[in-house]
Amino acid sequence: MDESLKNKRVLVVGIARSGLAAAKLLCQLGATPVLSDNKKEIEGIDELTAIGCESRLGEPAEALVEGCDAVIVSPAVWYNAPVILKAQQLGVPVMSELDFGFLHCAGSKYAVSGTNGKTTTVTLVAEMLKNAGRNAFTAGNIGIPVSHVAMEARPGDDIVIEVSSFQMEMTREFHPRGAILTNLTPDHLNRHGSMEVYGALKARMVAKMDANDFFVYNADDPFCVKTAEGCKARKVPFSRTQKLKSGAYVQDGQVIVGGKALCAAEEIRIPGPHNLENALAASAMAAEAGVPLPVIRHTLRTFAGVEHRMEFTRELDGVRWINDSKGTNPEATMRGVEGMKVPTVLILGGSEKGTPFDALAKTILANPNIRKVVTIGATAEKIEQALRAAGFTDITPCGSDFGFAIETCRKLAQPGWAVLFSPACASFDMFSDYEARGRIFKEMVNRLQ
Repeated sequence: MDESLKNKRVLVVGIARSGLAAAKLLCQLGATPVLSDNKKEIEGIDELTAIGCESRLGEPAEALVEGCDAVIVSPAVWYNAPVILKAQQLGVPVMSELDFGFLHCAGSKYAVSGTNGKTTTVTLVAEMLKNAGRNAFTAGNIGIPVSHVAMEARPGDDIVIEVSSFQMEMTREFHPRGAILTNLTPDHLNRHGSMEVYGALKARMVAKMDANDFFVYNADDPFCVKTAEGCKARKVPFSRTQKLKSGAYVQDGQVIVGGKALCAAEEIRIPGPHNLENALAASAMAAEAGVPLPVIRHTLRTFAGVEHRMEFTRELDGVRWINDSKGTNPEATMRGVEGMKVPTVLILGGSEKGTPFDALAKTILANPNIRKVVTIGATAEKIEQALRAAGFTDITPCGSDFGFAIETCRKLAQPGWAVLFSPACASFDMFSDYEARGRIFKEMVNRLQ
């Protein structure tokens, strides 16, 4: 066990999932975690103080830095927050929860980043590893902190980590054995300020990789190709549109991995061209990690997808309700919109991320099956402006009344139609996160009489 933190005071800033997990791991390592959060009351805090944590909830985090030996920050803490600036001024080391968990986690680590497809790809890779008889964990931005997995993983285990741009802001030591970069489209610009900064954070995931590692990248995405050119790891491309000399691609309707036919593309259970890309990426990573091709084939044929991503909720009065709360940016929602084959009422809107909605509006207009749009949340007006500018006018604003929005969709949708909840925005104006948003959607839909 690493004893470098024994008897050290470590300030943990942001006591949500990642902060709670980091605090527990610190206690295991013999440190004294000092817990900091803007909230004065947090569920589970008594459990932490009982095992040796010091609670300083509600106090300014920057006032707690002095006297601490290190600072661990959650992804919600911005790189220029006063606590980080204070720590830098005092020379106190600052570490992301991702770095902290990674450095104390046994096993082989694999990482997945990009704007879209991360959660599905991470889950699919882990399923392939599990189906091969290996002990595999999912971790990171998927909702399970790496620090939590670090308390359970053992040498020989596999950990597949979803990596966000937020996590990479304060990450310096992260070095996965293998990595996937799915794509790059505008997202989180309210925090990062520009696509250049956003892209640089995504590319940081592979910065420490070397010739002993492998990098799976989207050969159809210019940013991914450019990142691969600067990466020292062995390069493994994937593409759904072009035949490649190596990696994973589609030829004559067959998925090819490592030069061998795996299965027909139409056999992949999760539908849509975006999921074909996810399947190619996951298959390439699993093959590089030593999973036999028959196991990869079986997983592609049986994997049903992840919660909150194009998830069928119920059928009522001939209308299918679909939960796509994981559509937290325009690109993700565009992929869901493109796949709708029946007349559809689309629910859009949420909190502001600084992303434009023009391309989404054009995609909605291009699919004649998107008949009506219901808007909610802080971005409702901005979305409506983009839709009207593109020529789409059948829009019903519902403010921040989620129940009213669902009832409105029920009135608008006719038998044989679908209601697609794919907000194209973050959730924080009305919900704690996209998972809570998706669960509430399903609960409300399932209560409809």
